[in-house]
Amino acid sequence: MNQYLDVNPEVAQAVAQGKPVVALESTIISHGMPYPQNVETALQVERIIRENGAVPATIAVLGGRLKAGLTKEEIEYLGKQGQAVTKASRRDLSVLVAQGADGATTVTTTMMIAHMAGIKIFATGGIGGVHRGAETTMDISADLEELGQTDVMVVCAGAKAILDLPLTLEYLETKGVPVLGYQTKELPAFYTRTSGLAVDYQVNSPEELAKVLKTHHTLGLKGGILVANPIPQAYSMDADAINAVIDQAVAEADEKGIHGKQTTPFLLAKVKEITGGDSLEANIQLVFNNAKLAAQTAVAYSALS
Repeated sequence: MNQYLDVNPEVAQAVAQGKPVVALESTIISHGMPYPQNVETALQVERIIRENGAVPATIAVLGGRLKAGLTKEEIEYLGKQGQAVTKASRRDLSVLVAQGADGATTVTTTMMIAHMAGIKIFATGGIGGVHRGAETTMDISADLEELGQTDVMVVCAGAKAILDLPLTLEYLETKGVPVLGYQTKELPAFYTRTSGLAVDYQVNSPEELAKVLKTHHTLGLKGGILVANPIPQAYSMDADAINAVIDQAVAEADEKGIHGKQTTPFLLAKVKEITGGDSLEANIQLVFNNAKLAAQTAVAYSALS
């Protein structure tokens, strides 16, 4: 066990016994929405995972310790601290641990810590990817590199719609990451169910997802598996309308010189502002939907092990 890693006793017992566990990120708590809505959402996601038969393991860095499975009090702390907590990607971990600092984990670092703790399945909102204009800025999320090398299945609603989705898919293909559409042949675009882009394979049940993951392990293959689970129809936003909003937000980010790890929080906040909060509600509902599918997949995977 990693000397810097603290695994919640319930999570550790479930992993040791081969019971279903689902990892959750903490950036959505600290940087995704205001307090107390962030804490309420995080706790509801954990409840959904439990209701569907799995153990939730929210992941973060607290006091320099890598945490796999937070208490309610720790989630409350992260929610209150908000953006004062470092948004922690791979490059930040060693420094935060050495300094005894706090960090909210992104997709990248959640995958890393989940893997250290023996957790195979992770539910999030949307992954990062290749940003628009990356051919000149080279702004490419570390999430894609992590998916190429860390053995965790990530259940998401596709890549965030603020990104260059065709280039994101090309990058994933280069890294050998299978992109599975859950009951769809098309990549969902976070706020919307469609993007006009094809996934690698359509998969139609949690049992089928579990079988793919089990086979991936049996074959000894490296890297992650991306499951693209469309936002529920009732919360899907109009594609033309949301794309116009995103274009406006991207233009404003360019004008203000915003780049790097500040780009995604700025764009998501700007989209929320322009849509009058509709995008935040969509974001919350798609996370709930992904948590449910991840838990069902973890249960099915546990039955195969």
